[in-house]
Amino acid sequence: MARWIVFFCLLLGATVARADARVFYQPLNVDARLTQAQWQKIWQDTARQGTRTLIVQWTSYGDSDFGGADGWLARSLRLAQRQGLELVLGLAMDPAYYRRIDELDSAGLGTYWQAQLGRSLARQRTLRQDWKLPVAGWYLPLELDDLHFLAADRRATLQRQLKDFAGQLDAPLHVSAFSAGKLAPTVNGQWLGEMSSAGIQVWWQDGAGTARLPPLVRNGYAQALPCSVGIVREAFRQTSAEGQPFRAEPAAPDASAAGCHPYAVFSLRYRPWGRVILDNQREHQ
Repeated sequence: MARWIVFFCLLLGATVARADARVFYQPLNVDARLTQAQWQKIWQDTARQGTRTLIVQWTSYGDSDFGGADGWLARSLRLAQRQGLELVLGLAMDPAYYRRIDELDSAGLGTYWQAQLGRSLARQRTLRQDWKLPVAGWYLPLELDDLHFLAADRRATLQRQLKDFAGQLDAPLHVSAFSAGKLAPTVNGQWLGEMSSAGIQVWWQDGAGTARLPPLVRNGYAQALPCSVGIVREAFRQTSAEGQPFRAEPAAPDASAAGCHPYAVFSLRYRPWGRVILDNQREHQ
């Protein structure tokens, strides 16, 4: 019996370590209130959890660049890098993105996306020239979903744009997607798999935190994904109603969809060792 208990603990530990090997961090302006000593401890604790890769969701949000090359975010990420964490840096995020893609027809959506990719390419060059951080990849914070990309022509246009964009970068491109239940799981899996085959690291959000789809439906989407598509385990449970400012509580990520996929966790703010980030946010907002 003791041997089985030891084996179970080792297996559980391996699962947790694997789940947290990659962690998303979503910078907010309020995070600037944390001290460098606090960031140092956060990154030390993150590395101790077995995390190897930090995926920073964006480094520019509208007009905010979080202090630029000498600002709090850049200084914090340098501390993370010194703890051995490799960095996938997010590019430019338009705060009006979700409203804009609601308003546009297919032609307008393609034009808008091209403009946003241009902004992100300029952002990538700024990061390389000014921030001078070692980068393992670039993350495009414009999330994809099967509602706005339900039409096949929209998906084809997007894939061409992303392939061209990725070809202009000096490290792999990462993108993420979520399912709204509009595409059939097999079609959704084929779509994301085709982007992955084009050399793009695609991350599919498991939707456990927002719970917009029933668990059985979410599992069907997960099971239809090719092995090359990563799964983002949401480590929160949304408490805000639709139309309200987003609010959530920390929750254990769902590890039931085990398999051949790479995994990441969203997000550091909701992990036990990152709780100081969430507490600071609630105290000052």
